[in-house]
Amino acid sequence: MFGRKKAVQTLWRQEGKIPVIRASICTGEKVAGFREGDSGKFEDMMLIKGEKDLKSFMDTYGIKEGEIQKEW
Repeated sequence: MFGRKKAVQTLWRQEGKIPVIRASICTGEKVAGFREGDSGKFEDMMLIKGEKDLKSFMDTYGIKEGEIQKEW
């Protein structure tokens, strides 16, 4: 019951969604997710603590270097 990890959702609809990293100016916290192009709604997927987490996010969702936008 407690301590189980959630299954990682690897399938996502690419049409109309843009991979984005949201970073806080004050705290430096980074969250990776996807923003819908037409509505601007952001869906967060994982917390980025370092380069290892960023690489894991990119590998999990099949994102290439340079495709991720950064928002402040």
